[in-house]
Amino acid sequence: MDKYSYIANAHGNYIDQLYRSYKQNPDSIDASWKHFFEGFDFSLDYLAQNGGAANGAATVTAGIDLKKEIKVRDYIFAFRGRGHLIAKTNPIRPRRDRRALLDLKDFDLTEEDLDTVFQSATAVLGRPGTLRELVAALHKIYAGKIGFEYMYMRDPEMVAWFKNKVEKEYLVYAPSDEEEKRILKKLNEAVVFENFLHTKYVGQKRFSLEGGENTIVALDAIINRSAELGAEEAVIGMAHRGRLNVLVNIMGKTYEQVFNEFEGNIPHGEAYGDGDVKYHMGFSGEVTTYSGKKIMLQLVPNPSHLEAVNPVVEGYARANIDTVYNKNEDKIVPILIHGDAAIAGQGIVYEVVQMSKLAGYYTGGTIHFVINNQVGFTTDFEDARSSIYCTDIAKIVDAPVLHVNGDDPEAVVFAATLAAEFREKFNHDVFIDMVCYRRHGHNESDEPRFTQPKLYSLIENHPTPREVYVETLAQRHKTDRVDYTKQLDKEFREMLQDRLNMVKQKAIEYKFPKLEIEWEHLRRSVPLDFEKSPETGISRETIEKVAKALTTFPEGFTPLKQIATLINNRKKMFFETQLLDWASAELLAYGSLLLEGKIVRLSGQDVERGTFSHRHVIITDANSNEPYCQINHIAEGQAQMQVYNSLLSEYAVLGFEFGYALANPHALVIWEAQFGDFANGAQVMIDQFISCSETKWQRMNGLVLLLPHGYEGQGPEHSSARLERFLQLCADYNMVVVNITQPANFFHALRRQLTWEFRKPLIVMSPKSLLRHPKVVSPIEAFVKGHFQEVLPDNFAEAKEVRKLLFCSGKIYYELLDKQQKDNRKDIAIVRIEQLHPFPAKAVHYEISKYPKAKAYWVQEEPENMGAWTYINSMYKYDKIDYIGRKAAASPATGYYKVHNKEQAEIIEKAFA
Repeated sequence: MDKYSYIANAHGNYIDQLYRSYKQNPDSIDASWKHFFEGFDFSLDYLAQNGGAANGAATVTAGIDLKKEIKVRDYIFAFRGRGHLIAKTNPIRPRRDRRALLDLKDFDLTEEDLDTVFQSATAVLGRPGTLRELVAALHKIYAGKIGFEYMYMRDPEMVAWFKNKVEKEYLVYAPSDEEEKRILKKLNEAVVFENFLHTKYVGQKRFSLEGGENTIVALDAIINRSAELGAEEAVIGMAHRGRLNVLVNIMGKTYEQVFNEFEGNIPHGEAYGDGDVKYHMGFSGEVTTYSGKKIMLQLVPNPSHLEAVNPVVEGYARANIDTVYNKNEDKIVPILIHGDAAIAGQGIVYEVVQMSKLAGYYTGGTIHFVINNQVGFTTDFEDARSSIYCTDIAKIVDAPVLHVNGDDPEAVVFAATLAAEFREKFNHDVFIDMVCYRRHGHNESDEPRFTQPKLYSLIENHPTPREVYVETLAQRHKTDRVDYTKQLDKEFREMLQDRLNMVKQKAIEYKFPKLEIEWEHLRRSVPLDFEKSPETGISRETIEKVAKALTTFPEGFTPLKQIATLINNRKKMFFETQLLDWASAELLAYGSLLLEGKIVRLSGQDVERGTFSHRHVIITDANSNEPYCQINHIAEGQAQMQVYNSLLSEYAVLGFEFGYALANPHALVIWEAQFGDFANGAQVMIDQFISCSETKWQRMNGLVLLLPHGYEGQGPEHSSARLERFLQLCADYNMVVVNITQPANFFHALRRQLTWEFRKPLIVMSPKSLLRHPKVVSPIEAFVKGHFQEVLPDNFAEAKEVRKLLFCSGKIYYELLDKQQKDNRKDIAIVRIEQLHPFPAKAVHYEISKYPKAKAYWVQEEPENMGAWTYINSMYKYDKIDYIGRKAAASPATGYYKVHNKEQAEIIEKAFA
């Protein structure tokens, strides 16, 4: 039971030796003993009073009850580690008994010891004190309105800093008059705004903050303190609960804009897409804090999928750290606002927390704020998690947690300020768990008593956080605060009513969220943009510069034998055959962009080497194990490529890269899946963000997804990138989907991403076996001139003889080509559709017109209910087109290699029958 009971049994001589070592060098002994000795006043005077040895040295244990002192010390340590279990953090109901074992009897101490002076009390009181004084102090610090969890942190500096803040500052914390007024002002805004909406728009969904209004006080304090510490921007991610309140009372969105949305007025006068509900929208603006500092605030738009926005916020912050703030993570603060059920239940939270210290995803620490309603929709918290706290995820990265009573705004402000200071000091994640309640149901038309009748009988009669605070101030004899609050209430309600009257008289013009300066020179796309791609070729001089870097080892570098062979082959491609394979074309695209000063960021599982060992953008010295990135040594002044092998995650990593691309439209941001079908582990990001952010939130994004795709007999999980799912999501030019067969076309597709005057996500069905196919090469000339080709024509058939026109996309083309050339079939033409969406209708029509006597077929290796067939059949407007491919199937591919080969051969035979 007692972690430190062994100390009480320690031999006195041993303790004497430890003490002497401590006096010579305090850091030479174990930290727990060091703290133990710090708690005593072992001065020479004290030793003299208790008698000493002839040489002037006294026994440490002389004159004291060592066992009792150690028990008191254990009591202090226990409160630091377990005091949070009895802290008064729940504003609605008593806490469950978590067996904290913090009674005096648990330490063999009794009431008879209360008035005994103990040296150990120095650790908390700063001086020897009675046990009674110590008990009172520990209860005030650790069992009050904040429960501090931090003793599990393994960094001694962090623990010491946190302990000092808690035991020295919180013990004497009291807000100034101005701070009290600020708290009242923000609390009043939060409470009255919710009440006003509740009375004016009865039954309308708004996912109110009622019961958790001190969220506004907390955010105000976090932003203010962060700005004081040098932050110039905060980027916030949150779900729908309380979002409207945050928008108006933190972000600076006008009240009339929100009323306009409640009135149902829609934007007009420009293309605004499909839009989204008001509690999903993003917002940005510069605000001035109450300490006079200016700070830019970004609230990232998000879907209903809880916690999905988290990695987007982190990626957004990292992009600005890399560019706007010159690698200084202290200049921007990521803030994630969670619900208690979501933070405990959504796996994306674990992924994002696990990313927090990784080089490719580090953002200098995130402040996590939990609006803990103690219920998730209709689910009680004991059914929502196995852990004691919803924030126990914090322990995986040694992040401290502050559990705070949501009815005590002063405690909330202290916790918020402490979190901001901790993040700035250590660039480490920190969690605030504000325990509060949800006054209404999940939404305002929901009846919570169906499932939580007892809880809601307590909530129904519970005063608002503002009423609780005003009563607290009145008990402090600050009766003027009551009048001040009434005045605030009256003035704020009148202002809200005036704004509402204005909107009802005349709908205000809808204003889209202002785009950051990086986006100002970009425009929205129009259909004409997709009829022909822009020129994306590069000079021979650029090719030679990039080629030299890609084929040069630094002095003293010892490559592995296989790498030496690969680089030698690459050198032959560039300087002898002048035919580039897939990897060379890809790296040439990156290098050319780096020379233009543009960021290229590539992230995903094993991307440095490439799943199929083709890329090797990072090579490693065989002797020293030191990595080297050749492409970052093309020329002085070039941009640096960022290449990161990711953690084994799809969902969070893809979300991070989406956020990065959202912040920086001038960076080529790429996520590569290990195999294409692994992208379905990130399906929420694809469905809710990538495919529709422009039409929902007016936010363009140029993220590139490389999804290895192709049927080579590797079974159900390593064949298909689920092309059909991406095509099903396509409409209104929302994203670009390609299945490319030529290295030069891939090169142009990548460069086109940053050449366009707008941004679109690019989904690439990238090759596997084609990476080393002898025919999958492109001449140097194809990189100097030209552009992306949406359709590639047949160069073998005789047009007047053609009776069969085969359309296809991707790897199957080379199998068809082999058959065509082997059998000398001049009567069959094979046309590749390299870009499936936006569909190149004019180019396809032109190819059809070349073969007036031909019957058209679509050939694919995917099953009939997968791949591009359904999409092609719906887009083909010219004549009937027939299907050649595998039959419909529940699984993407067979697991039997012989069956695969038989099916593949049948497709080719049927195409040429």
